[in-house]
Amino acid sequence: MNKLSKKPRETWQDLDFEKYPNGLMPAIVQEESTGEILMLGFVNKEAFEKTLETGLATFWTRSRNELWTKGLTSGDTLKIKDIRTDCDYDTLIYVVEMEGEGACHIEGWKSCFSRIINTTSGKIKTLLPE
Repeated sequence: MNKLSKKPRETWQDLDFEKYPNGLMPAIVQEESTGEILMLGFVNKEAFEKTLETGLATFWTRSRNELWTKGLTSGDTLKIKDIRTDCDYDTLIYVVEMEGEGACHIEGWKSCFSRIINTTSGKIKTLLPE
């Protein structure tokens, strides 16, 4: 028996953008070929619509308060292969094909998640790009 407590939502317009301040929903970016988490961005309805329209991962940049399509200036684009939402319709995963050198804004880094926190000592180790 299906234990869904909520009626399934049928289109992207049913996503719960209003749950978060300023309508910004977290979007985890995952590389399709490796499963690696590349970055975390935030999307509002406008950014999500642009992502659907162009097929490229587009976010709302909180520091500049504007739409930002990853790679338009650097050439390191994130081509959308699949979009997933969680059970509450308030978090996204962009499954992407990375075109270029990396998803991170630090030159030469493929992933923004290149630092490991030791769970015993609390020390942070940086994994240097290859």
